Amino acid sequence: MTTVLLIIHLFVTIALIGIVLIQRSEGGGLGIGTSQGMGSFMGGRGTANLLTRTTAILATLFFALSLALALLNRGTAGSGRSLLDSPSNSAPGSSAPAIPATPTGPTVPTR
Repeated sequence: MTTVLLIIHLFVTIALIGIVLIQRSEGGGLGIGTSQGMGSFMGGRGTANLLTRTTAILATLFFALSLALALLNRGTAGSGRSLLDSPSNSAPGSSAPAIPATPTGPTVPTR
């Protein structure tokens, strides 16, 4: 269940990023900087835009999925399962040779 929600969350996140990047910057946001000022903020052009509605829907889905994933995983914090604790044997040649505790090279006489 968590895996399915996580995959859906990933797709919603990618779609939300794409939709936000597609939108045209109108300069200043909220209608500031245009000749009409705040009077046109809630006009038909601002709220009926397809990209604006899509952004709102995807943002709501993102928020709901984030809450659902957090609630599903709230009891697993102390289970001891962590990505940092697992051994990383997947990378070939990444293991460094062990450093000996005592030097094995030639000894330098001290005076």
